[in-house]
Amino acid sequence: MNLTIELTTEQIIDLIQQMPPEKKISVVRALAKETPAEREERMKYAESKVRKVCATRGLNWDSMDEEERLDFINDIVHEDRECNSVIAEENYANICTPNALEN
Repeated sequence: MNLTIELTTEQIIDLIQQMPPEKKISVVRALAKETPAEREERMKYAESKVRKVCATRGLNWDSMDEEERLDFINDIVHEDRECNSVIAEENYANICTPNALEN
């Protein structure tokens, strides 16, 4: 015999909030799993945004080596501190402008 219980989203959230923290983490991890197609789609979107940010700063993402890419992303993520980028000196100021991910 199969029994089906229908719950609203709010009821499910309430149930999860009653769980111990380690069980909540398990729920989050299970929900975070995604299909490869979903991941690929999200990665393409993110890459297009990064390329756009680079272009607005006169840089070319595709011509950057791995270290330059990591430095560029790190500088954007940590705009509240001085940049440590190894990208060419003339592009340094472009990388470190506030609100790099806007647009």
